[in-house]
Amino acid sequence: MHTRSPKKLGENHLNQLIGEFLHRIDVALHEACAIFEHFTPGKVATEYKSGSDPVTEADRQLDSALRKALLRDGEGWLSEESVDDSSRLEKQYVWIVDPLDGTREFVTGIPEFCASIGLVKDGQPIAGGICNPATGEFFLGSITGGLQYNGNPKQASSRSELQGATVLASRSEVKRGEWKQFEDAPFKVTPMGSVAYKLARVAAGLDDATFTLTPKNEWDIAAGIALVLSAGGFARPLHQGRFVFNQRSPLLPGLIACGAGLREPLTEFLGSRDQIQVG
Repeated sequence: MHTRSPKKLGENHLNQLIGEFLHRIDVALHEACAIFEHFTPGKVATEYKSGSDPVTEADRQLDSALRKALLRDGEGWLSEESVDDSSRLEKQYVWIVDPLDGTREFVTGIPEFCASIGLVKDGQPIAGGICNPATGEFFLGSITGGLQYNGNPKQASSRSELQGATVLASRSEVKRGEWKQFEDAPFKVTPMGSVAYKLARVAAGLDDATFTLTPKNEWDIAAGIALVLSAGGFARPLHQGRFVFNQRSPLLPGLIACGAGLREPLTEFLGSRDQIQVG
């Protein structure tokens, strides 16, 4: 008589749980797209939070719908558009959500915005989903099941050298001149809005890498990091260490994300630039 090992039983239970989480994410993303249909990018009434951060009625509607679709008893919640509840710090599973990442692009009509849903277990990203309603792109993945892009399996870029690589840059950082220091780089720099969307594209191998020079909040990157890792890619804070999510303060340092083959070339390139200027 053969019996399954406790480790195998644990893996099967986690796989079953993640499958259920992914179903919730998929349903929530489709609900988000239905909400987006009620708004016309570039023609949206806009308010401003602190500083110059825009917020719209779409942000609020999306936050409410995603919370209802995703959150269950015993789970934590962290969203850009929700009042933070510190009880999340005691939860094993926590949803980290940006209902509308790339609001600046949304209000100006640039098709680089998305709904971003990340799930972490004990601080580590295990599943995520991102949809860009303007382009009809769906990214869904988990560390146990890999990544799907519009329903098809995808992996991060297999490129192993920087020469000719496409690196996505923050549109805001480029506008502020922070990427001029990379004008002599061997890779091609493409400005793009929404860090979550950039990470999703890197996860699916549509672009080779991205990195940011300014701190990001957990809701900006949790889903994207989960997708990059699900697709066999590499991601870490800009200078060193690893990401741990569901912290008391959601502000995290800049990041690097790429296909596994670019891990050493990209980190060595950035590490050799002792005078990297960050915002």
